[in-house]
Amino acid sequence: MQRRSKSGSRTKAEIGWCELVDLPGLGLSAIHAKMDTGAATSSIHATRIRPFERDGIDWVEFWFRPFPGEKARRFEAPLVDRRQVRSSNGERQHRFVIETQICLGKLCWKSELTLANRRSMAFPILIGRRALRRGLMLVNSGRKWVLGKPAPSEEK
Repeated sequence: MQRRSKSGSRTKAEIGWCELVDLPGLGLSAIHAKMDTGAATSSIHATRIRPFERDGIDWVEFWFRPFPGEKARRFEAPLVDRRQVRSSNGERQHRFVIETQICLGKLCWKSELTLANRRSMAFPILIGRRALRRGLMLVNSGRKWVLGKPAPSEEK
């Protein structure tokens, strides 16, 4: 994905404003995600969020529907933080935060995701600028599905 320019320096991979994202730590692949440089924090659609403790460690359980028409599935992840986040409509919300690996094409890195009800949003996952800050990619707002297109019935 990364190339070297004629001078030998690395060039950044171009990605579109929406891409298919894998979250291997959660067993999810090819999930529609919006790249949002205006949002600081990344988030994943979650419902029925419930914190719990396992072996003295804080965890969180949540339900997520990977694709329209599928049943929601239950997921668990260690709880990294609880923080106040300003939502897209300007409201402050307390959200649970998990950390998982994010993969865009061949680029993979660990990043935090807040658990938020994104039911009214077009994309179940939003990748914010903290996650995009890795310096490995540039978001081209005029393109989408640069790294691979979804099945025709799934394209937004």
